[in-house]
Amino acid sequence: MSKNVHHVISYLDSAHVKIILTRNGTSIYMDYNATTPLDSEVIQAITEALQEAWGNPSSTYVAGSKAKAIINESRENVARMVGGKAEDIIFTSGGTEANNMVFHTAVEHFRRNCKAAEQGTGHGNGCSGLPHIITSNVEHDSVKLAAEHLQREGKADVTFVPVSKVTARVEVEDIVAALRPNTCLISIMLANNETGVIMPVQEICNRVRSLNKQRQQVRVLLHTDAAQALGKIRVDIHELGVDYLTIVGHKFYAPRIGALYVNSPGMKTPLYPMLFGGGQERNFRPGTENTPMIAGLGKAVFKDKLHFNSHYPGSDILPNTCNVSILGPTLQGWRVLSNCKRLLASVGAACHSDSGNRPSHILLNCGVPSEVAANALRLSVGRGTTKADVDAVVVDLRDTVKLLEEMN
Repeated sequence: MSKNVHHVISYLDSAHVKIILTRNGTSIYMDYNATTPLDSEVIQAITEALQEAWGNPSSTYVAGSKAKAIINESRENVARMVGGKAEDIIFTSGGTEANNMVFHTAVEHFRRNCKAAEQGTGHGNGCSGLPHIITSNVEHDSVKLAAEHLQREGKADVTFVPVSKVTARVEVEDIVAALRPNTCLISIMLANNETGVIMPVQEICNRVRSLNKQRQQVRVLLHTDAAQALGKIRVDIHELGVDYLTIVGHKFYAPRIGALYVNSPGMKTPLYPMLFGGGQERNFRPGTENTPMIAGLGKAVFKDKLHFNSHYPGSDILPNTCNVSILGPTLQGWRVLSNCKRLLASVGAACHSDSGNRPSHILLNCGVPSEVAANALRLSVGRGTTKADVDAVVVDLRDTVKLLEEMN
């Protein structure tokens, strides 16, 4: 099979892929970039919170006080994971909400700055025209569609910077070249969910922060969606230099809940709510806290328990992600997977599962030919895998390819 396997990203070295996955009966799960199973200690933390911390965290009786204590501890743990402070963490329902909150904030902050300038209480440089947002053309839909919505509604101009067809990375110089006087936000994911390519977020932030000091215009806010990076590579907000960082629990053995890191929210960095209610999360994200899920998130990210599969300084690929295509007219990714006896994987992002059999726009934007992208398989692994599991998947794929080629 090695002769007709085409690596979607040519320099993707399989030696960089640490194979560690769990078994599901006779099946072998290789779709960890879509979601991860809950860690046993996380399940225990959730169960204890359900039983013992069922009270409203805003209440003063024992069950409520215990809930508040769990939330505070989890906030500390999440902050520690990314190198921030507890007060920098805002709990959300997930990554989609966190990303949307950043886009909402950027546009609202631009509007308020310009209004203040009109009233003579601020500067008006960069206030002509709509707020301008820069992102890449390989972002998750929760960024891509949020940006497109703002553009369609006439609330913002958006530049989707294309990634290199050679490296599948967005180039720093292309981001800098896209800057305008009215640019208010740059949002670039830390690692791509389909290709595993790590983006030069730190380099982008260094350049833009330097330019921000020279600009007389509205400050450019910096955001990265770190959903796929956390738990796989080292993530430190001080090294990255971002204003906002999105955290998604179910990508690293936590429950389906999220958080948004904000560098001193409401002080150094603006943050405007999309919801209004009882004042929880310091009014940035009101709504009675989901204590059990927050407890699970806090347990999963606890520093001594968090398992980084590997850390390659300067590496370009996530250590758990392999995106390959098996070439052949009948070997489309969906067809191969539907005939595999053991492998449980995907052809791309889980949120695109209802898009039929169309090739991934992420791969197409990376320069992969349509007929190759149509055959793509995304194999992403997690904890606890043996070499035997990987060998079994290779055999399963080889037998499936042979079967489909014979049927053809």
